[in-house]
Amino acid sequence: QVHLVESGGGLVQAGGSLTLSCAASRSIFSISVMGWYRQAPGKQRELVATITSGGSTVYSDSVKGRFTISRDNLKNTMSLQMSSLKPEDTAVYLCNAQNYLPTYVCWGQGTQVTVSS
Repeated sequence: QVHLVESGGGLVQAGGSLTLSCAASRSIFSISVMGWYRQAPGKQRELVATITSGGSTVYSDSVKGRFTISRDNLKNTMSLQMSSLKPEDTAVYLCNAQNYLPTYVCWGQGTQVTVSS
């Protein structure tokens, strides 16, 4: 398994930008899928974006065109560049790692993103 630590959250005005980072405790080269999820107060956790070991990406419709996910296998980090932020993007953002063989799912502790109107 892998230990994940998020950073980069904060308070930003609507229309602004933030970049979140997820640092892994070991090599992420072989991790099948890594991703960002978010959870707003009173709401279910939702997918933001994922990226496979091969670099294929998936985005939720709500962030498509505004957010960019990337992973640096040499630095063992994953990032989420967020632009044109909206108040509805306010949530705790969590880093996720999913592997198929061996099978495991790991989560970071989350980082708060608050977008003011």
